[in-house]
Amino acid sequence: MNDQTQAPQGLSPYVSVRWQGDTLGQLELLDQTILPDRVEMVPIRSVQEAHEAIVALRVRGAPAIGIAAAYAVVTGMQSLVSRRASIGESLEHAKSLCDYLATSRPTAVNLFWALDRMRRIIDRNSNLASALELSNQLLREARQIHDEDRRMCHAIGEYGASLFEHGSGILTHCNTGGLATSEFGTALAAILTAHYQGKEIEVYADETRPLLQGARLTMWELQQHSVPSTLICDSMAAQVMREGKIQYVIVGADRITARGDTANKIGTYGLAVLAKHHGIPFFVAAPSSTFDLSILDGADIPIEQRKPEEITLAFGKRTAPENVSVYNPAFDVTPAELISAIVTEVGIIHPVDEQHVRGIVRR
Repeated sequence: MNDQTQAPQGLSPYVSVRWQGDTLGQLELLDQTILPDRVEMVPIRSVQEAHEAIVALRVRGAPAIGIAAAYAVVTGMQSLVSRRASIGESLEHAKSLCDYLATSRPTAVNLFWALDRMRRIIDRNSNLASALELSNQLLREARQIHDEDRRMCHAIGEYGASLFEHGSGILTHCNTGGLATSEFGTALAAILTAHYQGKEIEVYADETRPLLQGARLTMWELQQHSVPSTLICDSMAAQVMREGKIQYVIVGADRITARGDTANKIGTYGLAVLAKHHGIPFFVAAPSSTFDLSILDGADIPIEQRKPEEITLAFGKRTAPENVSVYNPAFDVTPAELISAIVTEVGIIHPVDEQHVRGIVRR
């Protein structure tokens, strides 16, 4: 099989998720916990390893999590294929794999969207004769999810780049590039597309505490593409805006409601407030799979709580006294009224309200 995870030559020299081989092949993930020190693709040999990789952020970013989970269902079916399990047992086992993977992270809706697609394949194929035939169908769907995300990323890049003027300063938060998606990104896809169009942009990436995805991952990706960029601490954003270095802010999303309220990495809401104060457009970039039209108000989005050690033992070094009380939400919610536009693969949502969201994102 040809490796279908490769981006167009010269654009993305790395991939976050890769499937090698046929139904009995192997899922591989670029381990993002060891970047930027090492670039290493790690094999995932069981659904338990896939679950751990999602929880531990070895794979992260809403689209990449969904893609990895879809492939992980195929991984979890391999033992049944090898022992030629009955179709009845295979169907039940496949459903249990989807249920188990859905417990890995609560906020990123792409995870549940991808697993729902895998469940539909299971439900539609109860008449198949073997575990192998079911697994073939599941792998086909996982590859389809992967391919669709590639196309979405590049379309988001084209729409997003159209919002930036030549010579602009752009602030971004967390990581929204090829590491978080299939290959090119969401918010970072807009930035990279503008760069390749020759718009001579300057990117400011904040470090994104407490796990430094901006410093470790976004700056690494920007370097891979030779984009002029500057790293700042999270607390410097207001000063950089006041100095006039920033003309746009663009971020990704992990879940967007029907009215446009957006859950994204903790710190996003604060940037939106700052951008509003300084009169700077604040954009969100996300595929249609990130929208949860069953939720209207952002207050109803479940927010993942992470371990306190991510703050008190940052990267293995104690940074706070023992036994301190810690509050560590992984995400916050930016209300729609602070968002200038949402960039999707099917168009730009502006103004951001329920009518325009539902008008663009049709399911």
